[in-house]
Amino acid sequence: MNWLFELYKTNYTAQAIAIIALVCMAGMVLGSVKVRGIGLGTAGVLFAGILVGSVSKPIDHKTLEFVKEFGLVLFVFCIGLQLGPGFFASLRRMGMRLNLLAGAIVVLGALLAVGLGWLLDIDSAAVLGLFAGATTNTPSLGAAQQTLSGLPGIAEERLALPALAYAVTYPAAIVGIIATLLALKVLLRIDTHKEAELFALEQGRMGEPLVSRTMTIDSPNLEGVAIDSIPGVTELGVVVSRIRRAGETETQVATGSSRLHRGDVIMTVGTQQNLNRYQDVVGHASGENFLETSDRLTQRRVVVTNTAMLGKTVRQLGLEHTGGVTVTRVTRADLEMTAVPNLHLQFGDTLQLVGDDESLNRAADRLGDSIQALNETHFVPLFAGIALGIALGTMPLAIPHMPQPLRLGLAGGPLIVALLVGRLGRIGPLVWHMPRNANQAFREFGISLFFASVGLLAGPQFFAVVLSTRGLIWLAGGICVTVLPLLCIGIIARRAMGMNFVVLSGLLAGSMTDPPALAFANSIVGSDGPSVAYAAVYPLTTMMRILAIQILAVALFR
Repeated sequence: MNWLFELYKTNYTAQAIAIIALVCMAGMVLGSVKVRGIGLGTAGVLFAGILVGSVSKPIDHKTLEFVKEFGLVLFVFCIGLQLGPGFFASLRRMGMRLNLLAGAIVVLGALLAVGLGWLLDIDSAAVLGLFAGATTNTPSLGAAQQTLSGLPGIAEERLALPALAYAVTYPAAIVGIIATLLALKVLLRIDTHKEAELFALEQGRMGEPLVSRTMTIDSPNLEGVAIDSIPGVTELGVVVSRIRRAGETETQVATGSSRLHRGDVIMTVGTQQNLNRYQDVVGHASGENFLETSDRLTQRRVVVTNTAMLGKTVRQLGLEHTGGVTVTRVTRADLEMTAVPNLHLQFGDTLQLVGDDESLNRAADRLGDSIQALNETHFVPLFAGIALGIALGTMPLAIPHMPQPLRLGLAGGPLIVALLVGRLGRIGPLVWHMPRNANQAFREFGISLFFASVGLLAGPQFFAVVLSTRGLIWLAGGICVTVLPLLCIGIIARRAMGMNFVVLSGLLAGSMTDPPALAFANSIVGSDGPSVAYAAVYPLTTMMRILAIQILAVALFR
């Protein structure tokens, strides 16, 4: 077995891969252990990495840095792809409030780091590393090092202090964020299952639910008026799917050009509130159920997989006029919408169609409706998106009066690009689509690589530094900077603002720009709901932390 134990001499690449794989395996086993229903999940890989890193032969740092950054990019890019379709609507609903709270956490952390540095007599250079590590923000560490290197009179040994303080406080910060989430759950007596149900209902992963209603036309003002020309109801987003003429027994497919007459009965689809307003204009509810009384017409759910249809609006499909089919609803990711005429279609959209069997078959052939295509991962757009994200993350952003430009980093850039391309769905021939199972697998794989690398990098010096007097002071200060702002804002957001814990957990993880905390938040609430709040605050928080640490560097070394 000597060949196996001497891999670090003969083939360090094989040794690195083997150790990372073993760390991931051991960490996932550790994370699967639950105490009173609570487990570490994928975060267990971090602790396995620290333990293995403290006793194993060292792995090449450049290799670990590559694996760490690659895992992080993969994780955040897949999150962005999944959130993209509904992200901007969510941001409009709650973005301002969330970003104000996240900004408060950043400011409190910066003030606390400076105050503890003065109180505990911590070197100013170490304070910068403590602030970056305690908030798990690698880009801010890079900004601090760049700023210090540009200032005159800084000794070489002091330039190394930020990275060392970061290494000590970073693993403890991940533990601190996770522990804070658990503490808030206990202190605030949170029922995570109930919170997840309320989030799905109130925040509308599927939006306000769509319902069907039949109405009888009795307004004399609508005699002979086409459905698309009804005055004052265009903005309601109500779709008319079927119509039965006065005095007839058979229902027909309704189109925008169908003209209404008194006594006609129509079947409409929309939200409850919008249907009430629509009904006030056209007539009264009839109480009939066309789904039970019509033998000729039926409905079918069809998936858009034909790339020739992508980017077209519902009106441009022309299914009403050429195929005798009406589109009533569109489901995109987890969001269900009425099929308003100007809605642009994306790959993977599920359309609910109404028509006879023959017409529905023709429409399905035209739209694609291929389960095989839906389950394929498009790798060319995936890699193109990652490359664009890295370009954005490393691009310097000049800020007036700042000694160094800001950069979003290898987490912020890919996340923003993924949100944009996930929202657009397609640019030219590139279609950004990833099946949910594949997305989940890539995310778990990426965050596991990230955890393992962080743990292995910190392991060799972690216990030695932590158990020294200086290390213990840094560690204590870092835990305070991590936990106190989160607890303070978390309690205020819950008690004073009544914030749902699903949103709150994503806010706290995002305010610390911490993917591991997001993974843990998703696991304890049993949904991807925290990812929405995380993505809403991540970009601004990242920029604030980079800006804050450069301001601290200039102020502390003035």
